[in-house]
Amino acid sequence: MKKKKEFPTWKLLLNLAGETRFERATGGFGDRCSTVEPLPFVATNSLIVGLHYVKGNVKIVSTLFILNKEYGSMRLAVIGTGNMGKALLGGFVNGGVIKPEEAWCFDVYTEACKKCAADLGVNAASSATEAVEGADYVLMAVKPIHFDDALKSIKDSLKPGAIVLSIAAAVTCARISGILGEGRKFVRIMPNTPVQVGLGVAAVCPVGLSDEESEFVLKLLGTCGETILCDENTLDAIGCVSGTGPAYVMLFIEAMADAAVSLGIKRADALKIAAATVAGSGKLALETGTHPAVLKDMVCSPGGTTIAGVMALEENGLRNAVIKSVTAAYDKTQEMKGNK
Repeated sequence: MKKKKEFPTWKLLLNLAGETRFERATGGFGDRCSTVEPLPFVATNSLIVGLHYVKGNVKIVSTLFILNKEYGSMRLAVIGTGNMGKALLGGFVNGGVIKPEEAWCFDVYTEACKKCAADLGVNAASSATEAVEGADYVLMAVKPIHFDDALKSIKDSLKPGAIVLSIAAAVTCARISGILGEGRKFVRIMPNTPVQVGLGVAAVCPVGLSDEESEFVLKLLGTCGETILCDENTLDAIGCVSGTGPAYVMLFIEAMADAAVSLGIKRADALKIAAATVAGSGKLALETGTHPAVLKDMVCSPGGTTIAGVMALEENGLRNAVIKSVTAAYDKTQEMKGNK
């Protein structure tokens, strides 16, 4: 068995400061050490790294902190400035990951493109090829029906190493790769509409990216909400929960508001109460990490009003209806992909 090369502590730190992939250091994240001697945290080039030193080996512990990491100059192009394209670009810029002068947008609807540029302070391009010229990352925010033609129109203008980000539903990795050609890097992403208020969920499936490139994509999308790194099959499943879910939640809010109106509450107040109740309940579940069933039981006093309402929901099949809606969306996704 080949003996691992011993790295003096100072040499490892230089490697960490100069390399982009941390696993190039001896052993990487997966090493197991029987005896460790903690060393002080060391800051180098905006990196703070906790190290454990063992004779013949250096371990990077799981608690590795990256604070204000600099990615250098970055050019981003966004093709399509509809609701999702503009919302994502706004998150990237307002979140400080992309500088306005580094971002270019294009839309076939010129006025929409100009408005997006004016609202966010980014550059408006007169054509898709102009927008992607020299871009490091290209976000394709066009509808699935237009995706193939849009990507084909710019693929020859992409610089070597440019990474394409696709948010087109049901447009598979194989389909994207077939258009871009072998060796091109891309990311299939499934965001949802709450990204427009910075509270979205995005499933992220990178193809061919380095760890640092994937990290940057997650950093971009993290400005708009939660991110889940996953494979393509899982992405499709997540999309049928988070992607379609806002529609189901809006139906629930609308129904609660209608019920409130029937009880004499003003429509505007009813909508505010219902929406705030859903938003607050979701935040409670996320921030406490408590199972929804437990949180539900906390509200249901014996013989009280809430348990009576819960029984009515169960009697009328709410739980089954929600499950069926998600699985129906998944079946439709597979059909659109040609798997059914």
